[in-house]
Amino acid sequence: MGLEHVFTDKFNNVFSLVLTGFVIVSTLFSVLLVTLPKQYNPYDDKAVKFVDEQGNELEVKTKDGKTPLRWKQGRTVQIVVLGDIGRSPRMQYHALSIAKHDGRVFLIGYQESEIHPDIVSNPLIEIVPLGAAPEFLRSSSKLLFPILAPLKALWQALSLYRALGYGSAPARWMLVQNPPSIPTLAIAGLICFLRNTELVIDWHNFGYSILALKLGASHPLVKISALYEKVFARAATHHITVTDAMARVLKDDYGVTAQALHDRPASIFKPFNPKQRSKFLSQLPETAQYAPDLSPSSKIPWKLIVSSTSWTADEDFSLLLSALSTYSAAATSNPSLPKILAIITGKGPQKAHYLAQIRQLNQEKKLSNVVILTAWLTPESYAALLASADLGISLHTSSSGVDLPMKVVDMFGAGLPVVGWGAFEAWPELVKEDVNGKGFSSAGQLAEQLVSLFGADGDLLERLKDGALKESGNRWDDEWDGIGGELFKLL
Repeated sequence: MGLEHVFTDKFNNVFSLVLTGFVIVSTLFSVLLVTLPKQYNPYDDKAVKFVDEQGNELEVKTKDGKTPLRWKQGRTVQIVVLGDIGRSPRMQYHALSIAKHDGRVFLIGYQESEIHPDIVSNPLIEIVPLGAAPEFLRSSSKLLFPILAPLKALWQALSLYRALGYGSAPARWMLVQNPPSIPTLAIAGLICFLRNTELVIDWHNFGYSILALKLGASHPLVKISALYEKVFARAATHHITVTDAMARVLKDDYGVTAQALHDRPASIFKPFNPKQRSKFLSQLPETAQYAPDLSPSSKIPWKLIVSSTSWTADEDFSLLLSALSTYSAAATSNPSLPKILAIITGKGPQKAHYLAQIRQLNQEKKLSNVVILTAWLTPESYAALLASADLGISLHTSSSGVDLPMKVVDMFGAGLPVVGWGAFEAWPELVKEDVNGKGFSSAGQLAEQLVSLFGADGDLLERLKDGALKESGNRWDDEWDGIGGELFKLL
């Protein structure tokens, strides 16, 4: 009888534990189901209503103030930038194009700089800001990178999951900028699976190739990143790229089919006439004191060159400094060569390093015929600066060999001829040699081009200018409508 009692007690204890475990698991499962991001339902994807403080519905009009704002049902898109929205012009252009064709947009990313004013004022575009990672996780130390990188990725993954799953309404499509690929592609793929959303990847480059600049191509993390990118690429239903060369790589190495949607300038980038140029140069603080020297009526007019840089490892700014030093020496021995005002725009991690180099060169009097200034400009002022310059310089070296610098596209939009690092496969897709620009592969070659274009070969500079003006006619809307308009079923 005692033995039977012991077995009964043991059974009751085991049963109680099993029942408790079952209740806990079922409760957690129920909570998970309840708290999962809401799935996309095309029947809920209805027109946005705008009301006043009293709850009365308002008729909202487009920017021209005349046309009533319309919206196409079932055309909501989340656009994801795991970076600064203001410094992601292509993704901003996507948002504007979708809204232009009556689609609704949730633009998700960091707000660290000024966003295109048409985005801010567009009622069909809602900005969903991401919280920045703590300062200690943003260290640029190569030694601490293997420790901090996973922690930063985890922080980004959580904030991105929250923004995509709960910070915005379900969408029919999610358009993701790549890179950065970690953790963007994994989180985007998960959210799209949970929300019944179609994932579209916009390939600007390959994340592993950028990581290789920091760690080296043979580093284990680079190899893991390359594998990760290939795996999660297959989670997308559609792929678009910035070049035909990149689309080829995706097909050959990743096994996915992509369409090339080449970058084109937005309407803000346009050529200036001489009167507009003179007025702008006299008003911009960085150029005001040099405006008389930059005038064509000056005895030996100075030349204005512009380079936009993110001050990162894929842009070797020392190339330009070396070339300008060589040019300055050439101008000393040949007084007919004009002086150069070089304005460098942008922000980035290596800026302080190169500013120290510029100070050193000035102290050594190696830039006696060159003035180098840095600036951080509004989009409108930057566009006007390009339209006022004589030559644009691109230092983008392409970590993968198949991406292209959008800054060159903007320069062409302003009718500005370009010289740039051209020693990579995709360069000829953008620049036609001796038609709208020239490519260089060394600091010495760049210096020779500056001496030639601003000296004896001035006629070639005029021909390049004509070619750039012709290129300025190719616009983003025309390119986007044929690819994006069809993909998102807006045209």
